[in-house]
Amino acid sequence: MAFEITKNGNHTLIKVNSDRLDTNNAPGLKSELVMVNNKGEKNIVLDLSSCNYCDSSGLRSVLVANRLCEDAIGTFILCGLQPDVDNLVKISMLDTILLITNTVEDAKNLLEKKENLKPDAL
Repeated sequence: MAFEITKNGNHTLIKVNSDRLDTNNAPGLKSELVMVNNKGEKNIVLDLSSCNYCDSSGLRSVLVANRLCEDAIGTFILCGLQPDVDNLVKISMLDTILLITNTVEDAKNLLEKKENLKPDAL
């Protein structure tokens, strides 16, 4: 299975179970992201801790996830970047627009903090 998708309370975790995020599996990731979003999920954590390589189509799928969450007034968090992928994200300057954490646990903590900052609905 290329992706592991887990619904966790206030977010959905998508783990890429491949050492590459490229033209071979990025379209599948985009499809999964759209399906998760269409089910009403607005907060997505994308775990790339298994990925050692990412190309432009992989980056596009990351940007799709970010846009879907923004459109749903939610939060997208990218986590677990390996050195080469982290370098590509920085070269592309995506680190200036994406929320990035080191671990899934850090992403969960960040989402909890964001949820606690929201004013209660009247």
